[in-house]
Amino acid sequence: MNALKRNAIKRIQLSFLLALPLSLHAQTATAPSAADLQVLTGTCFSCHGEPGHTPAGMPELRGQSAQKLRQRMLDFKNGKAADATVMHWIMSGYDGAEIAALAQWFSQAKKAAP
Repeated sequence: MNALKRNAIKRIQLSFLLALPLSLHAQTATAPSAADLQVLTGTCFSCHGEPGHTPAGMPELRGQSAQKLRQRMLDFKNGKAADATVMHWIMSGYDGAEIAALAQWFSQAKKAAP
């Protein structure tokens, strides 16, 4: 297995580990706290890159409409995204309030300057 694949697998594993405490804690659909949102976005950054540093080949999340992002995440969660690789597993740990909060956060985040 080459280094690129190993790094991708490590990022995915880290995403699951970061999301697990929140998914176990979030049994209700209340909006996540600012601290929870920071952890949730950090999970996304492990593959999609931190603001201003989206890796080549990864979809840019910042600046998309909240409705589009929310629907895409729900499609992953509900198994309706035919192009899912690992996102259906990752999104299965999030509730509706967390998905809505993530969609809102990324829709308001500024895209990096070219």
